[in-house]
Amino acid sequence: MTDWPLLSLTTFLPLVGALFILAIRGEAQVVARNARNVALLTSVATFVVSLFILSGFDPASADFQLKESTTWLPGTAIAYTMGVDGISVWFVLLSTFLTPICILSSIGAVETRVKEYMISFLILETMMVGMFCALDMVLFYVFFEGVLIPMFIIIGVWGGQRRVYAAFKLFLYTLAGSVLMLIAMLAMYFDAHTTDIPTLMAHAFDGRMQLWLWLAFFASFAVKVPMWPVHTWLPDAHVEAPTAGSVILAGVLLKMGAYGFIRFSVPMFPIASEYFTPLIYTLSIVAVIYTSLVALVQDDMKKLIAYSSIAHMGYVTIGIFSMTTQGVEGAMYQMLSHGIVSGALFLCVGVVYDRMHTREIARYGGLVERMPKYAAVFMLMTMASVGLPGTSGFVGEFLVLLGVFQVNSWVAFFAATGLVLGACYALYLYRRVVFGKLTREDLKSIMDLSPREVAMFAPMIVLVIWMGVYPNTFLEPMHASVAKLIDNFELAKAAANGLSVAAR
Repeated sequence: MTDWPLLSLTTFLPLVGALFILAIRGEAQVVARNARNVALLTSVATFVVSLFILSGFDPASADFQLKESTTWLPGTAIAYTMGVDGISVWFVLLSTFLTPICILSSIGAVETRVKEYMISFLILETMMVGMFCALDMVLFYVFFEGVLIPMFIIIGVWGGQRRVYAAFKLFLYTLAGSVLMLIAMLAMYFDAHTTDIPTLMAHAFDGRMQLWLWLAFFASFAVKVPMWPVHTWLPDAHVEAPTAGSVILAGVLLKMGAYGFIRFSVPMFPIASEYFTPLIYTLSIVAVIYTSLVALVQDDMKKLIAYSSIAHMGYVTIGIFSMTTQGVEGAMYQMLSHGIVSGALFLCVGVVYDRMHTREIARYGGLVERMPKYAAVFMLMTMASVGLPGTSGFVGEFLVLLGVFQVNSWVAFFAATGLVLGACYALYLYRRVVFGKLTREDLKSIMDLSPREVAMFAPMIVLVIWMGVYPNTFLEPMHASVAKLIDNFELAKAAANGLSVAAR
């Protein structure tokens, strides 16, 4: 199947499923059941197809692979170009892996406008996969912004009481930064006369121009991560989103900003990236410490996990801008781990919310007596969140700290404080929800995980342990691409330093 257009097939197969759902007619219950079945079948098929991308991928090559290219807008340099390297291939798989789990989790949780809900999720999957595969700057922008539309609808229609406020806040925050990024893309096109991403990576932009371009891209990517202080949209979005929306928001959408830093900011603007590294370190450290402290005082389970996501993404940005092999690979590993672990934690919240219709921490306690399987899953994901050795969370955080310590020991020290604070809020949440005496009458009849919920968590549990015990499976495909990224960054720095010395 490596001769097939696998990237386009993986990207647009969900749209085919969405069209099938759109054509479903009949009684409301029949339409809802068929829409769920088609969405689940389509998302599973998409994941299976995406596995062929990995099987046809050469981990020894740093080049973009499985490339597809055709004319998109005649008369311009803009083309439909797709490809993956060791940096993007795992994020494609993360997107296709989480989508069927989200659809499975929605069965029973979403009972209104099921047809439209499933269509929105499949369109969202197309946008996510397309963004990670795009090798044309304009195509990337279309997918990057296209993600906003279905997520806006999912939160705004199927969210909580303040869903409209949260949806508009998400939309306005991300749109404001993206307008600046679009202006920067136009400037890049007029300077390099191309929108091809690999060509732009090799293009030497003027040093002063790099500073402005970097800031314009930063405005968009920092909101998507999100970095402090433009993070305030995330807790609201998570709290109001349906469970599956929170899973995909934390699992994939937060990775878009960090991926943008790796794909655009660092390789295309290396001089500016080095210049602004202290800014990134400062904002990231504030995010790690501040949001961890805020998480400690939350009384809503979803909001606590949302703030923990901001803290974990702080490690990602620190690792990326350390520009060491361990730091960048650790950041990518942390993104993959966080996508699975945070997604599972939001599913854990969704399980009890579906039964009790409240996320207030004080309303729970002693669940281990009635829900031992749930308590075991929740415990594993909590341990992975705090970075327990043997889980996926440990590998990413350890590599990030190892990489940044080589560059700046003080940054590593302050970042490490987040590990202690993370253990505090995560274990505090677990103790209050799961342990203690079961005193509330309505909790005494609560049911443990159903077979559907076990099927939902099982692949996530396997991956969390697999990534923690044998990380080389996931690190090996990254090595060549990350090494090329760092080598090109160092060469650009050396060339810039040589020019400055010659000018003197």
